[in-house]
Amino acid sequence: MSSTEFEMFQERQRSDWVRLRTLAKLRWFAVAGQTLALIVSVQMFDLQLQTGLAAMTIGASVLVNLVVRFIYPDNKRLIEREAFLMLVFDMAQLSLLLYLTGGLNNPFALLLLAPVTIAATILNLQRTILLGAVAIILTTLLSQFSLPIENSSGATLELPMLFQFGFWLAIVTGVVFLSVYARQVITEMHNMGEALLATQLALSREQKLTDLGGVVAATAHELGTPLATIMLVSGELRHELAANPEVLDDIDLIHDQATRCREILQSMGQAGKDDLHLRHAPIEALVKEAAEPHLSRGKSVVFHIGAEEIGGEKQPIVPRRPEIVHGLRNLIQNAVDFAHSGVEITISWSETELRVRISDDGDGFPASVIGRIGDPFVRRRSESADGEKRPGYAGMGLGLFIAKTLLERSGARLLFRNGSKTTRSMGGATIDVIWPQDDVQTPAAQALGDNQQFKIH
Repeated sequence: MSSTEFEMFQERQRSDWVRLRTLAKLRWFAVAGQTLALIVSVQMFDLQLQTGLAAMTIGASVLVNLVVRFIYPDNKRLIEREAFLMLVFDMAQLSLLLYLTGGLNNPFALLLLAPVTIAATILNLQRTILLGAVAIILTTLLSQFSLPIENSSGATLELPMLFQFGFWLAIVTGVVFLSVYARQVITEMHNMGEALLATQLALSREQKLTDLGGVVAATAHELGTPLATIMLVSGELRHELAANPEVLDDIDLIHDQATRCREILQSMGQAGKDDLHLRHAPIEALVKEAAEPHLSRGKSVVFHIGAEEIGGEKQPIVPRRPEIVHGLRNLIQNAVDFAHSGVEITISWSETELRVRISDDGDGFPASVIGRIGDPFVRRRSESADGEKRPGYAGMGLGLFIAKTLLERSGARLLFRNGSKTTRSMGGATIDVIWPQDDVQTPAAQALGDNQQFKIH
């Protein structure tokens, strides 16, 4: 799924986040607050208001809540249009109530920000902008037209014009700022949730493949003995029944099919059941396993093992964990995707750390996104200095996010940078994956395991 397709899908699903019951409850709170404010204003402060019309306006919200309560089930989730219309009604009802109670002279005019903030979290961008524009228009109208608030002596209570203008400007600014802020936060939360789900699915898939490899190896091991017995017996029967051509053909068929089964099992896996070599491997074997699907994609992939950092020591034995294999595979795939002609993978280690460096000869990471590499759904592949986009596809950054998350889960830290022709890198993008030796290396004795005593039945 491309970034554009994902964004469209995300916008279509955004309104499904809220239930009708949630907005209905918020409206009941609003009704209670409006009723209390009206009673306190009239009874305690003796303000002269259009009480009848204000009560009818509040009653409209009560009527709408009762209608939707009887028409729709409690668990109904709103579609885009329904959520938008409900928020428009709430804003219109509040604006009418403010018109009857002094307009922007009423401090509760600040509540006009609430429907816009809610819209930013549940509606698509177009409808959020439309509702924000409606809020600004209604706020502007309230600043010019409203019924006055009078005290018990008949004096009109109103703010100076400068304060009214400041209040109008504050509400307009709040509409823009809060809607943008709320939308950005909720979108990032949703993106992170989707990306973490994708990470879990990728890890689960890699774990299943690992388990499948063990099952295949165990199957090959367990079936090897009965197949060898079948072949041995069929060979003996062939010699004993050589004078009977009809039976001999059937015996030859059994022998050939048993041979074929053995060859198939040998091609599927040679290791024994629960072989500890399936759990641990030299770092070179692990990296090459991760790179194997991308070795025949038209780009040269060159491995450098250790260089001068080896120091004469043997390769570290590391756990063959699914998150390490899948994380390295994603990084290598990204390098092959954006390389012009080749990728270099350098494996080195010291007494304190183990390092895998993946470099390509492409254009490198764009400067505008290098600080955000590893964030999910980075939609813009920024253009390079000459205005040309990087080769390959316009990805969302999800692959790098998954790789970074899985590898950091194994104890690694990742460094993303652009290489230089004057250094040992290829000049394109360079990714260093670094593990502390104590966290990742498996002792040789543990990797091989203890000798198992065979039981003869």
